[in-house]
Amino acid sequence: MLKGLVAGLFLLLFIPVLSVAAEVELSDVISALETPFKGQTKSSGQIQDFSADFFQKSHIASIGRTQSGQGTVRFKFTSLAAQESPIAKFRWEYTKPSVQEIISDGQTLWVYLPENRQVIESDISQMNDQQGENPVTFLSGLGNLSQDFSINWGSPRIVETGGYRLQLEPRKESQLIQQIEVVVSETAINKWLKQHKTGDIFPILSTLVTDPSGNRTAIEFRDVQVNQKLADQLFSFERPDGVELVDPAGQMGF
Repeated sequence: MLKGLVAGLFLLLFIPVLSVAAEVELSDVISALETPFKGQTKSSGQIQDFSADFFQKSHIASIGRTQSGQGTVRFKFTSLAAQESPIAKFRWEYTKPSVQEIISDGQTLWVYLPENRQVIESDISQMNDQQGENPVTFLSGLGNLSQDFSINWGSPRIVETGGYRLQLEPRKESQLIQQIEVVVSETAINKWLKQHKTGDIFPILSTLVTDPSGNRTAIEFRDVQVNQKLADQLFSFERPDGVELVDPAGQMGF
């Protein structure tokens, strides 16, 4: 009798959890991920900027070597009435394994290497055709991921850190990306399901980019803050005296 009662209580405890999990559809996860970054989303539901600490592991398949890196990242999205997707400005500042910065004001991209006293400068529009496929600009196109990628469940679908894994494959053949795994925050998904609300929770916990050569770059985001009205000046670059301007042709191996 006691065993039967315990078994019954066990089922009662877990049935609601299973019911909630069953309600999470692939389309719900995609909506929770894309909606805060769409131009047509109401401003109250948009993520207009974010900053975070990031931790990166890059595996080079040809030599079987993995390198760790970390730093801070900031993004700012500017919506224009004529465009469906906001223009993205960003600043990646690496402190490990070496100091470097990758900056864009939405028009120009700078890769600054202080140790080499060099900066690589290029027109961001040169990447527009590959914006969804380029690991550097991937976060710029979050509002239209389903347009640039075929999106399915990753494996395993649910991760221990409290999120859902998606697997993205470029709809067009890419020399830069074979697939991307994105772990979407369970908290962001639940808020979307219960309140149909976005904009106050950054939905991405981590990404894993694999290129056609088998190289992998994993990035985890921590201590993310959203909508802090980041200044435009953070996303511009003035070349210091003595820093060489380098031709980008053949230099950028993102």
